[in-house]
Amino acid sequence: VSTQSTWGNCEVFRLQPVEAYSWKEACLAQSPQLYKQMGVGCDLDRVFEIGPVFRAENSLTHRHLCEFVGLDLEMSIKEHYHEFLELAGQLFNYIFTMIHKDFVQELEAVNAQYPFEKFLWREDPLILTFKESMEILAEEKKRLLEGGATEEEVDIWPEANDFNTRMEKTLGRIVRERYKTDFFIVDKYYMSARPFYTMPDPYDPELSNSYDFFIRGEEIMSGAQRVHDPEMLVRACKAKGVLPETIQGYIDCFKYGCPPHAGGGVGLDRVAMLFLGLDNIRKASMFPRDPKRCSP
Repeated sequence: VSTQSTWGNCEVFRLQPVEAYSWKEACLAQSPQLYKQMGVGCDLDRVFEIGPVFRAENSLTHRHLCEFVGLDLEMSIKEHYHEFLELAGQLFNYIFTMIHKDFVQELEAVNAQYPFEKFLWREDPLILTFKESMEILAEEKKRLLEGGATEEEVDIWPEANDFNTRMEKTLGRIVRERYKTDFFIVDKYYMSARPFYTMPDPYDPELSNSYDFFIRGEEIMSGAQRVHDPEMLVRACKAKGVLPETIQGYIDCFKYGCPPHAGGGVGLDRVAMLFLGLDNIRKASMFPRDPKRCSP
């Protein structure tokens, strides 16, 4: 339970005030990110949490839930934010390896009912920049248009500042064909597409030190190097339309000094769905919650 939203007071489940409580406004937490960062600022070099995450998203899609199990990580960095990419890449390599090693019968049972393509991954996770990804998609769009498809049918927009669902899936298919992996990372998104707490690229202010992790062309983790300077954070809030006073307690935590740090949050239900090649996240959640289902 939190008195503020992590993402600027949107898409949260608000709680009704209890008369005996001193706080009158609260919501179910969307993410432990702000608290992970506070932990790093208190000399906890690496912070992680596995727990429920709540999103009041009005999204009836195959991959969204209102409540899911999150794996959140945050770590201080010594020289470069890619230290986090290396750590997270090793983590996923371990997860994939141990699933294949320890759950052979379970994988066979799932495959018997819901057949799926064998999951592919590399020991050295593939990292593409957003620009490189868009170049790959531009080539694919050109090929499809020359084959007679229309712009609307293709639905690939290389000039955009972020991916749409079709672009993600297309990129995942091409990456599998070209690089023989279903697991990859996209780095260096445009600042205009990322939240206020994202650290900009020091060499190109239009880009950011941010990244997304993908399985089979769908995002499983979004993260970034965080802004750890309070004055810079206030400027970033104002630039993104977030009122600094609504997160003043968070900003104050950095006034006593904080090491550079990076992190991200993983939706474990979505990882299970995509690893198993399932067509709907509800098949990977025991009691799924969405805008139409709150029981049992």
